[in-house]
Order: sequence, then C-alpha cells, then structure tokens
Amino acid sequence: MPDDLERLYDEHAPALFAFLLNFTRDENDTRDVLQEIFIKLARQPDLLASARDERAFLLRLAHNAAIDLMRRRGTRSRQHEQFGAEQTSAFAPTSDPDEAAFRSELSAALGELPAAQRAVVHLKLWAGLTFEEIAATLEIPLNTAASRYRYGLDKLRARLRPLYDEIK
Repeated sequence: MPDDLERLYDEHAPALFAFLLNFTRDENDTRDVLQEIFIKLARQPDLLASARDERAFLLRLAHNAAIDLMRRRGTRSRQHEQFGAEQTSAFAPTSDPDEAAFRSELSAALGELPAAQRAVVHLKLWAGLTFEEIAATLEIPLNTAASRYRYGLDKLRARLRPLYDEIK
C-alpha cells in the first residue's frame, strides 16, 4: 500500500487541495483535512477497493472530512460566513497586474457564494466533473447539483459583470 498511497497522493493531492481550499477558505484547515484523508487511506488500505472512480471517491472523502471539521467546530453557518469573507485564493500568483486583479476579484466572488454552491462550481469548472459525478461525490440529487451550479454561476456573473464591462 505505501507505493499505492504515494501514487494516490501524487495524482490526486493537488486537485483535492484546490477543492478543499475553495471549500474551507483556510490553508491550515485544508492541510489538516488533506492529511486526515491520507491517514485514513493508510490505515484502511482496502477503502478504495470498491470505488469505481478514484478521483470522485477521494473528492467525496474530502467533502465529508471538511463537513466533519466544520461540525466539530460548531456553528456551521457562522463559519460559512467567515470562510466566505476571507480572501484566500486558490489561484497561482501572477506577475500580470490585470490577471492578478481578475484572480483576486474571482476569488472574492467565489468566497461570497454559499459553501454548497461554491463546492459544485469548483467541481464543475476546475475538477471537470459531470453533474452526475458531482451529485455522487457530494451525495446530493442530480437536480440539486445542477441548480446549485446555475445559481452559483448567476451570482458570479452578477458580481463580476462590472469588472468585465470595465476591461471590455
């Protein structure tokens, strides 16, 4: 299992980290949850045996672990508001000032989305999952995944429209 665990980490940790960072909005929490996932996999090597899609299964583990973290800390809604207000960026730094401004605005706009919508938008746009895969990963109905995505995109469009009009 150590070789397989290393392979899993190398192949999936960056995507899991980006997803968790977008969800928790805190790098320390993201690292803690990511570590928790891989410790769980090391202790339970057969956990992935029945998974049809490794990435989707790992994203579900990540989502559930992040929810568990919030529950352990209590007052989930207060944390969602706090996470949304923080300016944690999941985007790589850039030397182009226009690109940096856009990334900053996009990160802020993502942070304003409710956590449930932010998770679906991230999985669709950055992880490239289908709505079926998102629904399975987050354990929600397919229509709920699609509507959260639509509502999230509508909010992002409204929030980023002035920036788009400015650079047009």
